[in-house]
Amino acid sequence: MVKDHLKHERRQYIRLNSVFPVQFNILSLDAKQVLSDWLQGFTSNIGKGGLCLEVNNLPRDLIQLIKSQKVKLSLVIEIPLGKNPVKAIARIAWVQDIIGNPDRHLIGLIYEQIVSSGKNRIMRYAWTKRLYLPVALAVIFVLGLGFAISGYTNLKLIRGNKKLVEQFVKVLQESSIAKQRVKEINKEKEDLQLQIQTLELRINTVEEDKAALQDKIGLEVEKVVKETEELDVVIQGLIQEKVSLQGQLISIQNKENTITEELLRLDEKKAILEKANIDKMYRWLTIRQNPRTGLVMSFEGDKDINKWAFIYDQSLAVQVFLNFSDFERAKKILDFFNEKAKRNGRLFFNSYYSDDGEPSEYIVHSGPNIWVGIAILQFAKKTQDYSCFNLAEDIASSIIDLQNEDPDGGIRGGPNVEWYATEHNLDAYAFFDMLYKTTGKQKYIEAQDKVLNWLIKHAYDAEDIPIKRGKGDSTIATDTYAWSIAAIGPEKLEQLDMSPDKIMEFVEQNCSIEVAYERSPGQTVKIKGFDFAPERHTARGGVVSAEWTAQMVLSYKIVSDFYYRKGLVAKARAYALKADEYFVELGNMMISSSSASGQGASCLPYANQDFVDTGHGWMTPKGKSTGSVAATSYFLLAYYNYNPLAFKE
Repeated sequence: MVKDHLKHERRQYIRLNSVFPVQFNILSLDAKQVLSDWLQGFTSNIGKGGLCLEVNNLPRDLIQLIKSQKVKLSLVIEIPLGKNPVKAIARIAWVQDIIGNPDRHLIGLIYEQIVSSGKNRIMRYAWTKRLYLPVALAVIFVLGLGFAISGYTNLKLIRGNKKLVEQFVKVLQESSIAKQRVKEINKEKEDLQLQIQTLELRINTVEEDKAALQDKIGLEVEKVVKETEELDVVIQGLIQEKVSLQGQLISIQNKENTITEELLRLDEKKAILEKANIDKMYRWLTIRQNPRTGLVMSFEGDKDINKWAFIYDQSLAVQVFLNFSDFERAKKILDFFNEKAKRNGRLFFNSYYSDDGEPSEYIVHSGPNIWVGIAILQFAKKTQDYSCFNLAEDIASSIIDLQNEDPDGGIRGGPNVEWYATEHNLDAYAFFDMLYKTTGKQKYIEAQDKVLNWLIKHAYDAEDIPIKRGKGDSTIATDTYAWSIAAIGPEKLEQLDMSPDKIMEFVEQNCSIEVAYERSPGQTVKIKGFDFAPERHTARGGVVSAEWTAQMVLSYKIVSDFYYRKGLVAKARAYALKADEYFVELGNMMISSSSASGQGASCLPYANQDFVDTGHGWMTPKGKSTGSVAATSYFLLAYYNYNPLAFKE
């Protein structure tokens, strides 16, 4: 019975996974007399009405006194992490010796006097300790499970995104093969049709010879009959040959129908995958944007320029965001330039770090600054938000100041350089045109006219090439051809006796190339696109620029629209087919994001080769899977037929 009672009493206590000290002394039953000095005990079991005290090596007379239960204990309970100890007076409920150790004893105590707040503090600690381990384990388990689920989901997403890219490229390749087969079949068809036409002419000729022979007078009848029979044999042979060729033609037409149906199926699948990858590309761009500065990191994969945000790329990103009606993201980039960016005078540096907004390249060029102004104007046009408009006019004032320093009205590459680039002046032509259309201010149309006169005098004056790279520089640069179409427009170029057809033909003949592109180890595909410069002018071999190829796709679309407006449907279709052809080729260059945050989303590399000379004074980025904001942005703009160098009417 005594043992059962002790078990019942002890079940009322909470066992803790740690002990804490309790000082005590022995009092008389009326608690008026102190019978011992302060002694040391420990507790690891606590109950609502008391605690279990463990004592070691107490004098035997004191143990006997405690066991008699004719005394009380005065307690000073030190609660871990508590500022003040809890004081209490307790009566003895039971005493138990520890088997095997006669100097250790457990004493069950019941509070008689204790402050309520103190008792609550003890119980809170007891339950906290009791629950800490399972709660901690539960939290660890939940977090671990969350990380596992998140990791699995992320891995699944990465695999899904990569598979999406692979499927798209595979469909493009299958579609390309099918189109090539259709071309071959069409050639076979044309050859057979030509042979049939030739046979029909021969049959007609023989029949005419036969009729003429029968009309001859004076010939011997037998001779005429014999020759007529011979001609009949020839005619029958020709007819049989014609029938055979017609059978072959029908067979080829059946093949053509089959392949055409397959091509239609592939085109439907391509359209679905294309749109899905377009959405992923946009997602990749949003991931590249730093939430604090608003800047979009220009390259993913080249550690030397990690976190660099080139301001030209920011302009392209703004316009992609505008096209997707993501005005908040676009505004965040423009706010950086309007409120935070350090400047050299009134112009911006070419590049900033995306994470803190500090300059990463202390160079100031005219063109990139003009592109910032263009982004502001496009944003204002689309949203009717003119909060950054003064900045665009501020940039324009600086560019006009540079222009006024040149007697021909040209714009140098920057305040501290002497060279003149056709590219920068084309940018300025478009910029001043947008400013004039927005403000109606005469100074902008005058500045635009000066730029045009400079272009005519220094860029469009060569007899052997349509467009020079700059003043006194006959180097061929692909982007000057694409941007002449985009900035000045086919109509204006025609007025200047600059044939859009000749411009497009020249750049295709000189800068279009086909190269082998290693998509991944063991997977090489042929791609056709545009080099930065003619391959023959460089020692590196051909390089396809994804960005400049996308610029050319957009230019083909602009010229196509121009000829549609003029009612020249055949020419318009020819240019539209060119745009589609090169756009499909760009699809073959599509890669999956290599960063953890990118989650394998679709993007485009800057070029098909890393770290090679472009031919214009800079190298392509390092890394074979380096995603480029400029290339990806221009691909998206080309897809939606969005010309960044003109307002969309």
